[in-house]
Amino acid sequence: MSYIIIDGYNLTGIAHKSLEKARNNIIEKLRSYSELKGHNITLVFDGWKSGQGIETRMRIDDVNIIYSKLGEKADFVIKKILSEDIKPWIVVSSDREISDFAGKKGFVSIASEEFEDKLNFALYPDEQEEIEYKAINRMPNRQKGNPRKLSKKQKKKLGALRKL
Repeated sequence: MSYIIIDGYNLTGIAHKSLEKARNNIIEKLRSYSELKGHNITLVFDGWKSGQGIETRMRIDDVNIIYSKLGEKADFVIKKILSEDIKPWIVVSSDREISDFAGKKGFVSIASEEFEDKLNFALYPDEQEEIEYKAINRMPNRQKGNPRKLSKKQKKKLGALRKL
């Protein structure tokens, strides 16, 4: 079992006709994924522009859903959780600031696109070829060091991806 914390709007994106429908869709996918894999998932959404006066929390099976309060970004909530909690978190965010913060705290950070591939791979095994093709085309080119050895950061990330 892994503890996964996800920046909600990084995973869903913001270009949707119905943001509420997109949120509900990703919550349902994560619930199914958690049930299938046994992971404990925390999903954090921004309440920065249209949230309530207080932070709102709810739980659906093994998925904890947090809406930050009005005027507060999900990034702040994620940083607060990572600072206060000692669980071995896997952080899912495409936000460089969150990824860097997680790395400094000793946690593994995975880009939202990589996690989405793992999520779809687990939930839709019939579409494996298409998912693998997309993942291979997104792989970055290696820039420095021995091309036969992974960096410490890459090794930690690979270990986390294997857990997912």
